[in-house]
Amino acid sequence: MVALQSKWRYGFMFLGIQLVVMALLSREGYHRRVTYFIRIFRRPGTTSLPTRNVTTEGGGALDVYSNLSNLILKYNRRDDMKFCPKTSPLVGGPIHVSFPSGLTLAQVEAKNPLVMHGGRYRPPDCEARHKTAIIIPHRNREHHLKYLLYYLHPFLQRQQLNYGIYIIHQAGNYTFNRAKLMNIGFREAMREEDWDCLFFHDVDLIPEDDRNTYICDANPKHAAIAMDKFGYKLPYNMYFGGVSALSPLQYLKMNGFPNNYWGWGGEDDDIGVRVSLAGMHISRPPLKHGRYKMIKHKLDQGNDVNPKRFNMLAKTRQTWKLDGMNSLEYEVVSRQYLPLYANITVNIGTEKGLKLAVKAPPPPPAAKDKPIDKEAAKAPPKP
Repeated sequence: MVALQSKWRYGFMFLGIQLVVMALLSREGYHRRVTYFIRIFRRPGTTSLPTRNVTTEGGGALDVYSNLSNLILKYNRRDDMKFCPKTSPLVGGPIHVSFPSGLTLAQVEAKNPLVMHGGRYRPPDCEARHKTAIIIPHRNREHHLKYLLYYLHPFLQRQQLNYGIYIIHQAGNYTFNRAKLMNIGFREAMREEDWDCLFFHDVDLIPEDDRNTYICDANPKHAAIAMDKFGYKLPYNMYFGGVSALSPLQYLKMNGFPNNYWGWGGEDDDIGVRVSLAGMHISRPPLKHGRYKMIKHKLDQGNDVNPKRFNMLAKTRQTWKLDGMNSLEYEVVSRQYLPLYANITVNIGTEKGLKLAVKAPPPPPAAKDKPIDKEAAKAPPKP
Protein backbone atom coordinates (compact mmCIF):
# COMPACT_ATOMS: atom_id res chain seq x y z
CA MET A 1 0.00 0.00 0.00
CA VAL A 2 2.84 2.34 0.90
CA ALA A 3 4.60 1.54 -2.39
CA LEU A 4 1.40 2.33 -4.33
CA GLN A 5 1.09 5.74 -2.61
CA SER A 6 4.72 6.53 -3.43
CA LYS A 7 4.14 5.72 -7.09
CA TRP A 8 1.12 8.05 -7.18
CA ARG A 9 3.12 10.77 -5.44
CA TYR A 10 5.97 10.53 -7.95
CA GLY A 11 3.47 10.43 -10.79
CA PHE A 12 1.86 13.70 -9.70
CA MET A 13 5.26 15.32 -9.23
CA PHE A 14 6.30 14.30 -12.75
CA LEU A 15 3.05 15.64 -14.19
CA GLY A 16 3.54 18.95 -12.35
CA ILE A 17 7.05 19.30 -13.70
CA GLN A 18 5.78 18.73 -17.24
CA LEU A 19 3.13 21.43 -16.84
CA VAL A 20 5.71 23.92 -15.56
CA VAL A 21 8.04 23.20 -18.49
CA MET A 22 5.18 23.62 -20.96
CA ALA A 23 4.24 26.97 -19.41
CA LEU A 24 7.83 28.21 -19.56
CA LEU A 25 8.11 27.28 -23.22
CA SER A 26 4.80 28.79 -24.23
CA ARG A 27 4.11 32.09 -25.95
CA GLU A 28 5.87 35.12 -24.43
CA GLY A 29 7.85 33.07 -21.92
CA TYR A 30 9.35 31.12 -24.79
CA HIS A 31 10.10 34.31 -26.71
CA ARG A 32 11.87 35.91 -23.75
CA ARG A 33 14.07 32.89 -23.21
CA VAL A 34 14.97 32.58 -26.88
CA THR A 35 15.83 36.29 -26.90
CA TYR A 36 18.00 35.79 -23.82
CA PHE A 37 20.06 33.04 -25.46
CA ILE A 38 20.36 35.03 -28.70
CA ARG A 39 21.84 37.93 -26.71
CA ILE A 40 24.41 35.60 -25.18
CA PHE A 41 25.75 34.58 -28.59
CA ARG A 42 25.41 38.02 -30.22
CA ARG A 43 28.66 39.82 -30.90
CA PRO A 44 29.34 42.72 -28.50
CA GLY A 45 28.53 46.16 -29.83
CA THR A 46 25.89 45.02 -32.31
CA THR A 47 22.35 46.34 -32.16
CA SER A 48 19.44 44.59 -33.77
CA LEU A 49 16.19 46.38 -34.46
CA PRO A 50 13.01 44.42 -33.77
CA THR A 51 12.08 42.53 -36.93
CA ARG A 52 10.09 39.60 -35.63
CA ASN A 53 6.94 39.54 -33.57
CA VAL A 54 5.46 37.24 -30.98
CA THR A 55 1.95 35.94 -30.95
CA THR A 56 -0.74 38.06 -29.29
CA GLU A 57 -4.32 37.06 -28.73
CA GLY A 58 -3.76 33.89 -30.66
CA GLY A 59 -2.67 35.58 -33.90
CA GLY A 60 0.65 36.62 -35.41
CA ALA A 61 1.76 40.20 -34.79
CA LEU A 62 3.46 41.79 -37.79
CA ASP A 63 6.49 44.02 -37.72
CA VAL A 64 5.43 47.67 -37.61
CA TYR A 65 7.53 48.45 -40.71
CA SER A 66 6.19 45.59 -42.83
CA ASN A 67 4.81 46.69 -46.24
CA LEU A 68 5.98 50.28 -45.75
CA SER A 69 9.12 49.87 -47.85
CA ASN A 70 6.90 49.56 -50.93
CA LEU A 71 5.66 53.12 -50.41
CA ILE A 72 9.00 54.53 -51.47
CA LEU A 73 8.54 52.95 -54.88
CA LYS A 74 5.05 54.47 -55.13
CA TYR A 75 6.14 58.02 -54.29
CA ASN A 76 4.44 60.16 -56.90
CA ARG A 77 2.61 62.98 -55.16
CA ARG A 78 0.36 65.10 -57.39
CA ASP A 79 -2.27 67.75 -56.80
CA ASP A 80 -5.02 65.62 -58.33
CA MET A 81 -4.56 62.42 -56.32
CA LYS A 82 -7.57 60.45 -55.14
CA PHE A 83 -8.44 60.19 -51.48
CA CYS A 84 -7.02 57.27 -49.53
CA PRO A 85 -9.42 54.39 -48.77
CA LYS A 86 -11.61 54.84 -45.69
CA THR A 87 -9.89 51.80 -44.21
CA SER A 88 -6.17 51.70 -44.91
CA PRO A 89 -5.00 48.50 -46.66
CA LEU A 90 -1.74 48.78 -44.69
CA VAL A 91 -3.37 48.22 -41.29
CA GLY A 92 -2.45 44.78 -39.98
CA GLY A 93 -3.59 44.61 -36.36
CA PRO A 94 -1.34 43.60 -33.43
CA ILE A 95 2.20 45.02 -33.40
CA HIS A 96 5.12 43.49 -31.59
CA VAL A 97 6.88 45.96 -29.30
CA SER A 98 10.33 45.49 -27.80
CA PHE A 99 13.06 47.87 -26.69
CA PRO A 100 16.45 46.87 -28.13
CA SER A 101 19.49 48.43 -26.51
CA GLY A 102 21.54 50.85 -28.55
CA LEU A 103 18.75 52.27 -30.71
CA THR A 104 19.62 55.71 -32.10
CA LEU A 105 17.60 58.50 -33.69
CA ALA A 106 19.77 58.10 -36.80
CA GLN A 107 18.50 54.54 -37.16
CA VAL A 108 14.91 55.71 -36.70
CA GLU A 109 15.44 58.40 -39.36
CA ALA A 110 16.87 55.84 -41.79
CA LYS A 111 13.79 53.64 -41.30
CA ASN A 112 11.46 56.54 -42.17
CA PRO A 113 12.75 58.13 -45.40
CA LEU A 114 9.40 59.72 -46.32
CA VAL A 115 9.13 61.74 -43.09
CA MET A 116 9.88 65.39 -43.76
CA HIS A 117 11.66 67.86 -41.47
CA GLY A 118 9.58 68.77 -38.46
CA GLY A 119 8.16 65.23 -38.27
CA ARG A 120 5.61 65.82 -41.04
CA TYR A 121 4.26 63.11 -43.31
CA ARG A 122 1.70 62.71 -46.10
CA PRO A 123 0.87 59.44 -47.87
CA PRO A 124 2.87 59.24 -51.12
CA ASP A 125 0.17 57.63 -53.26
CA CYS A 126 -3.14 59.13 -52.09
CA GLU A 127 -4.65 62.16 -50.39
CA ALA A 128 -5.13 61.60 -46.66
CA ARG A 129 -8.67 61.84 -45.31
CA HIS A 130 -7.48 62.98 -41.88
CA LYS A 131 -4.92 65.44 -40.51
CA THR A 132 -3.64 64.57 -37.04
CA ALA A 133 -1.16 66.37 -34.80
CA ILE A 134 0.64 64.42 -32.09
CA ILE A 135 1.45 66.49 -28.98
CA ILE A 136 4.08 65.01 -26.63
CA PRO A 137 4.90 66.83 -23.35
CA HIS A 138 8.57 66.29 -22.62
CA ARG A 139 11.57 66.97 -20.45
CA ASN A 140 14.71 64.85 -20.10
CA ARG A 141 13.11 61.75 -21.64
CA GLU A 142 15.23 61.39 -24.78
CA HIS A 143 15.78 57.68 -24.12
CA HIS A 144 12.02 57.05 -24.21
CA LEU A 145 11.44 59.43 -27.11
CA LYS A 146 13.57 57.46 -29.57
CA TYR A 147 11.55 54.30 -28.94
CA LEU A 148 8.26 56.12 -29.28
CA LEU A 149 9.37 57.66 -32.57
CA TYR A 150 10.61 54.29 -33.82
CA TYR A 151 7.12 52.82 -33.46
CA LEU A 152 4.86 55.86 -33.82
CA HIS A 153 6.01 57.00 -37.27
CA PRO A 154 5.30 53.70 -39.06
CA PHE A 155 2.18 53.20 -36.93
CA LEU A 156 0.74 56.46 -38.30
CA GLN A 157 1.93 55.79 -41.83
CA ARG A 158 0.10 52.47 -41.84
CA GLN A 159 -3.10 54.44 -41.19
CA GLN A 160 -2.43 56.72 -44.20
CA LEU A 161 -2.65 59.90 -42.14
CA ASN A 162 -1.38 63.38 -42.85
CA TYR A 163 0.38 63.94 -39.54
CA GLY A 164 2.93 65.98 -37.63
CA ILE A 165 4.72 65.27 -34.34
CA TYR A 166 5.31 68.09 -31.86
CA ILE A 167 7.58 67.71 -28.83
CA ILE A 168 6.74 70.40 -26.26
CA HIS A 169 9.81 70.65 -24.06
CA GLN A 170 9.64 72.37 -20.68
CA ALA A 171 12.67 74.58 -20.09
CA GLY A 172 14.33 74.86 -16.70
CA ASN A 173 14.23 72.62 -13.65
CA TYR A 174 10.99 73.70 -12.01
CA THR A 175 8.31 71.10 -11.30
CA PHE A 176 6.93 69.46 -14.46
CA ASN A 177 3.47 70.52 -15.67
CA ARG A 178 2.18 68.01 -18.22
CA ALA A 179 -1.29 69.50 -18.80
CA LYS A 180 0.01 73.03 -19.37
CA LEU A 181 2.51 71.73 -21.92
CA MET A 182 -0.35 70.04 -23.77
CA ASN A 183 -2.27 73.34 -23.85
CA ILE A 184 0.80 74.96 -25.37
CA GLY A 185 1.11 72.14 -27.87
CA PHE A 186 -2.48 72.68 -28.97
CA ARG A 187 -1.94 76.40 -29.56
CA GLU A 188 1.39 76.04 -31.34
CA ALA A 189 0.25 73.17 -33.56
CA MET A 190 -2.94 74.98 -34.60
CA ARG A 191 -0.88 78.03 -35.52
CA GLU A 192 0.99 75.95 -38.09
CA GLU A 193 -1.81 73.83 -39.54
CA ASP A 194 -5.58 73.49 -39.48
CA TRP A 195 -5.47 70.04 -37.85
CA ASP A 196 -8.63 67.89 -37.73
CA CYS A 197 -7.53 66.09 -34.61
CA LEU A 198 -4.92 66.41 -31.87
CA PHE A 199 -3.55 63.41 -29.97
CA PHE A 200 -2.01 64.12 -26.58
CA HIS A 201 0.55 61.38 -26.08
CA ASP A 202 2.76 60.38 -23.16
CA VAL A 203 6.33 59.72 -24.27
CA ASP A 204 6.55 56.32 -22.57
CA LEU A 205 3.50 54.61 -24.14
CA ILE A 206 3.84 52.53 -27.31
CA PRO A 207 0.68 51.48 -29.23
CA GLU A 208 0.42 47.75 -29.86
CA ASP A 209 -2.34 47.59 -32.48
CA ASP A 210 -2.65 49.79 -35.56
CA ARG A 211 -6.43 49.29 -35.65
CA ASN A 212 -6.42 51.87 -32.86
CA THR A 213 -6.89 54.68 -35.39
CA TYR A 214 -5.40 58.07 -34.57
CA ILE A 215 -8.39 60.09 -35.71
CA CYS A 216 -10.98 61.93 -33.64
CA ASP A 217 -14.49 60.74 -32.78
CA ALA A 218 -17.72 62.65 -32.21
CA ASN A 219 -16.67 62.93 -28.55
CA PRO A 220 -13.27 63.23 -26.84
CA LYS A 221 -11.47 59.91 -27.22
CA HIS A 222 -9.40 58.06 -24.67
CA ALA A 223 -7.15 55.79 -26.71
CA ALA A 224 -4.87 54.17 -24.10
CA ILE A 225 -7.54 52.06 -22.43
CA ALA A 226 -5.51 48.84 -22.04
CA MET A 227 -1.99 49.44 -20.73
CA ASP A 228 0.23 46.57 -19.73
CA LYS A 229 0.88 48.17 -16.33
CA PHE A 230 -2.86 47.87 -15.56
CA GLY A 231 -3.08 44.29 -16.83
CA TYR A 232 -4.49 45.52 -20.17
CA LYS A 233 -7.65 46.72 -18.45
CA LEU A 234 -9.19 50.14 -17.87
CA PRO A 235 -8.29 51.07 -14.25
CA TYR A 236 -11.52 53.04 -13.67
CA ASN A 237 -14.34 54.44 -15.76
CA MET A 238 -13.37 58.14 -15.74
CA TYR A 239 -9.69 57.48 -16.48
CA PHE A 240 -8.46 59.72 -19.31
CA GLY A 241 -4.69 59.33 -19.05
CA GLY A 242 -1.84 58.25 -21.29
CA VAL A 243 -3.12 58.95 -24.79
CA SER A 244 -6.22 60.99 -25.61
CA ALA A 245 -7.63 62.73 -28.69
CA LEU A 246 -9.81 65.79 -29.20
CA SER A 247 -10.89 67.86 -32.16
CA PRO A 248 -10.16 71.60 -31.93
CA LEU A 249 -13.85 72.32 -31.21
CA GLN A 250 -13.99 69.72 -28.45
CA TYR A 251 -10.80 71.07 -26.92
CA LEU A 252 -12.00 74.64 -26.80
CA LYS A 253 -15.48 73.62 -25.60
CA MET A 254 -13.93 72.28 -22.39
CA ASN A 255 -11.44 75.19 -22.14
CA GLY A 256 -8.54 72.87 -22.83
CA PHE A 257 -6.66 71.31 -19.94
CA PRO A 258 -5.87 72.78 -16.50
CA ASN A 259 -2.69 74.84 -16.09
CA ASN A 260 -2.31 74.55 -12.31
CA TYR A 261 -1.38 70.89 -11.79
CA TRP A 262 2.33 70.97 -10.96
CA GLY A 263 3.87 67.55 -10.46
CA TRP A 264 2.58 64.04 -11.00
CA GLY A 265 -1.10 63.14 -10.80
CA GLY A 266 -4.56 64.64 -10.89
CA GLU A 267 -4.63 66.35 -14.27
CA ASP A 268 -5.98 63.31 -16.12
CA ASP A 269 -8.96 63.08 -13.78
CA ASP A 270 -9.53 66.83 -14.01
CA ILE A 271 -9.64 66.49 -17.80
CA GLY A 272 -12.12 63.62 -17.57
CA VAL A 273 -14.38 65.74 -15.38
CA ARG A 274 -14.11 68.63 -17.85
CA VAL A 275 -15.36 66.39 -20.64
CA SER A 276 -18.52 65.71 -18.64
CA LEU A 277 -19.00 69.31 -17.51
CA ALA A 278 -18.77 70.49 -21.12
CA GLY A 279 -21.68 68.22 -22.06
CA MET A 280 -19.64 65.50 -23.76
CA HIS A 281 -18.73 61.94 -22.92
CA ILE A 282 -15.60 59.82 -23.30
CA SER A 283 -15.27 57.68 -26.43
CA ARG A 284 -13.03 54.61 -26.44
CA PRO A 285 -11.80 52.04 -28.99
CA PRO A 286 -12.36 48.31 -28.44
CA LEU A 287 -10.28 46.91 -25.58
CA LYS A 288 -8.25 44.66 -27.87
CA HIS A 289 -7.32 47.63 -30.09
CA GLY A 290 -6.42 50.16 -27.38
CA ARG A 291 -3.42 48.21 -26.08
CA TYR A 292 -0.22 50.02 -25.05
CA LYS A 293 3.10 48.94 -23.63
CA MET A 294 4.77 51.27 -21.15
CA ILE A 295 8.53 51.81 -21.09
CA LYS A 296 9.42 51.06 -17.49
CA HIS A 297 11.06 53.88 -15.56
CA LYS A 298 11.23 55.51 -12.17
CA LEU A 299 9.41 58.72 -11.25
CA ASP A 300 11.24 61.57 -12.95
CA GLN A 301 13.24 64.09 -10.98
CA GLY A 302 11.25 67.30 -10.87
CA ASN A 303 7.96 65.46 -11.28
CA ASP A 304 7.15 64.54 -7.69
CA VAL A 305 3.65 63.51 -6.68
CA ASN A 306 1.36 66.54 -6.45
CA PRO A 307 0.13 66.67 -2.83
CA LYS A 308 -2.65 69.15 -3.71
CA ARG A 309 -4.23 67.07 -6.47
CA PHE A 310 -7.24 65.75 -4.52
CA ASN A 311 -8.18 69.18 -3.17
CA MET A 312 -7.85 70.63 -6.67
CA LEU A 313 -10.01 67.88 -8.17
CA ALA A 314 -12.76 68.67 -5.70
CA LYS A 315 -12.89 72.22 -7.10
CA THR A 316 -12.87 71.39 -10.82
CA ARG A 317 -16.54 72.30 -11.20
CA GLN A 318 -15.72 75.83 -10.02
CA THR A 319 -12.36 76.25 -11.80
CA TRP A 320 -12.65 74.67 -15.27
CA LYS A 321 -14.03 77.78 -16.98
CA LEU A 322 -11.36 79.99 -15.40
CA ASP A 323 -8.27 77.80 -15.70
CA GLY A 324 -7.35 76.50 -19.15
CA MET A 325 -6.80 77.89 -22.63
CA ASN A 326 -8.25 81.25 -21.61
CA SER A 327 -5.62 81.68 -18.87
CA LEU A 328 -2.60 80.14 -20.62
CA GLU A 329 0.68 82.05 -20.30
CA TYR A 330 4.06 80.98 -21.64
CA GLU A 331 6.93 82.10 -23.82
CA VAL A 332 8.60 80.20 -26.62
CA VAL A 333 12.33 79.80 -26.03
CA SER A 334 13.14 78.07 -29.33
CA ARG A 335 11.67 76.19 -32.29
CA GLN A 336 13.61 73.44 -34.00
CA TYR A 337 12.37 71.50 -37.00
CA LEU A 338 14.31 68.27 -36.73
CA PRO A 339 14.17 65.28 -39.10
CA LEU A 340 11.67 63.31 -36.98
CA TYR A 341 9.76 65.97 -35.04
CA ALA A 342 9.28 69.64 -34.29
CA ASN A 343 10.82 70.56 -30.94
CA ILE A 344 9.29 73.60 -29.22
CA THR A 345 11.04 74.59 -26.00
CA VAL A 346 8.95 76.80 -23.72
CA ASN A 347 9.18 78.68 -20.45
CA ILE A 348 5.99 77.97 -18.52
CA GLY A 349 6.86 79.78 -15.31
CA THR A 350 6.05 78.53 -11.82
CA GLU A 351 3.01 78.33 -9.58
CA LYS A 352 3.55 82.02 -8.81
CA GLY A 353 3.49 83.14 -12.41
CA LEU A 354 5.40 83.30 -15.66
CA LYS A 355 7.94 86.02 -14.88
CA LEU A 356 9.38 84.21 -11.87
CA ALA A 357 10.56 81.25 -13.94
CA VAL A 358 13.72 83.05 -15.11
CA LYS A 359 15.74 84.31 -12.17
CA ALA A 360 16.54 87.98 -12.57
CA PRO A 361 20.13 89.12 -11.91
CA PRO A 362 20.62 90.62 -8.46
CA PRO A 363 20.41 94.44 -8.30
CA PRO A 364 23.70 96.35 -7.90
CA PRO A 365 24.61 97.06 -4.28
CA ALA A 366 23.13 100.32 -3.10
CA ALA A 367 25.53 103.09 -2.12
CA LYS A 368 25.68 103.71 1.60
CA ASP A 369 23.89 106.88 2.70
CA LYS A 370 26.14 109.64 4.03
CA PRO A 371 25.09 112.64 6.11
CA ILE A 372 24.78 115.77 4.01
CA ASP A 373 27.09 118.67 4.87
CA LYS A 374 24.86 121.64 4.14
CA GLU A 375 27.67 124.19 4.37
CA ALA A 376 29.81 122.20 1.95
CA ALA A 377 26.90 121.94 -0.44
CA LYS A 378 26.59 125.74 -0.53
CA ALA A 379 30.27 126.32 -1.13
CA PRO A 380 31.41 126.89 -4.75
CA PRO A 381 33.38 124.07 -6.37
CA LYS A 382 37.14 124.23 -6.09
CA PRO A 383 38.97 125.22 -9.28
